[in-house]
Amino acid sequence: MKTQKSVAALSQAQQEAFRQRCCEFLDEHATGISLGGETDPRGELRLRAAQKFQQALADAGLAGLTYPVEYGGAGLTKTHERIWRDTYSKYPDMTFELLISQGMCLPMVAEYGSHEQKLKYLAWMISGSEVWCQMFSEPGAGSDVAGLQTRAERDGDEWIINGQKVWTTLAHLCAYGIIIARTDPTVPKHAGISMFIVPMDASGVEVRPIHQIDGSTHFNEVFFSDVRIAAANLLGDLNDGWRMATAMLMYERVAIGSGTTGGITTDRSDRLIEEARKRGVSGDPNLRQKLMRLRTLETCLSLVAMRTRAEIKAGRTPGPGGSVGKLATVAIADLHTEVSLAIAGASGVAWEDEADACWQRQALASLSAGIAGGTTEIQRNIIGDRVLGLPRDVSVDKGVPYQDLKIGTQRN
Repeated sequence: MKTQKSVAALSQAQQEAFRQRCCEFLDEHATGISLGGETDPRGELRLRAAQKFQQALADAGLAGLTYPVEYGGAGLTKTHERIWRDTYSKYPDMTFELLISQGMCLPMVAEYGSHEQKLKYLAWMISGSEVWCQMFSEPGAGSDVAGLQTRAERDGDEWIINGQKVWTTLAHLCAYGIIIARTDPTVPKHAGISMFIVPMDASGVEVRPIHQIDGSTHFNEVFFSDVRIAAANLLGDLNDGWRMATAMLMYERVAIGSGTTGGITTDRSDRLIEEARKRGVSGDPNLRQKLMRLRTLETCLSLVAMRTRAEIKAGRTPGPGGSVGKLATVAIADLHTEVSLAIAGASGVAWEDEADACWQRQALASLSAGIAGGTTEIQRNIIGDRVLGLPRDVSVDKGVPYQDLKIGTQRN
């Protein structure tokens, strides 16, 4: 993807001027997301706050920095992107709820979409005016996504989609979703999948909330009953969906493992150190050791994320190394839960002040870290196979046509 300026053309003075411009914007707009005491089980308040910030970013010419102007981006350089991330890392993250839309769907449409699709969708995605979701997992196809049963059948100038997706984050608030569906059951399961863009308000799309253990309902089931979409909504090539799904999963793991900011970030340990001091337990040597370990893990994750982002800036789709960052986030989430509950003490289990309820909610929510974006076991397999070159697991269905498999609810 070409930008309008070359990196070499950006002098030190121009870099400092752009950094100052970023600081001035962030001083005004990156003030943290406060719900004012309101509960937000469906994530709507947080998402609207993120959209407001993203729209202000677009109005200031700071959104989609490296995307071409014709598609709604700023047309700037990778150096501008680095400066923005480095600066943003020192402020509260305002756009976490846009992680899937901006970190996964946006780069997929930008990389694989047609010129017409880019003109139609990218500007709205970049500004946050339209939020997108990802629809891969199914009740019978979680870690084995290629076993999906949702099907898309061609009917003239349309595709008809039938099936079910699950664990779709913020589907109830999204304008569009990227879905993978089976388009050819006569070939092995990885070979007969295609990727589509689906309007979430299309006739036949039904979104149902999933009630989670932490009290929130931002995950959803999505049902498709004879949903008709235009043939032009095919993203990429027909039956090339598995390669694209793999690319999107790599973007997902990078997004989860590197977040939306840049530089060295130690947000979790910073907050816990402050809380430990406030509660008078910061002198505990065992607690101090765990806090230091958490801070070290966050620093290492930041370095891995910086390396991964450098690969993306070089024009390469994220590779299997993104699984390293994803795996690290699980270790951080587990340790953060252990340390935070140790600091909170009894108030992490039973509380009088509603503010203390956050400790239990965070602990319960952390259980999803080892599942979202691919389970910990899957990440280790990917690292072993594609990064370290270790022998692959045995695949008993290799080369077998999908229609001949006893998979999910399918029967011969």
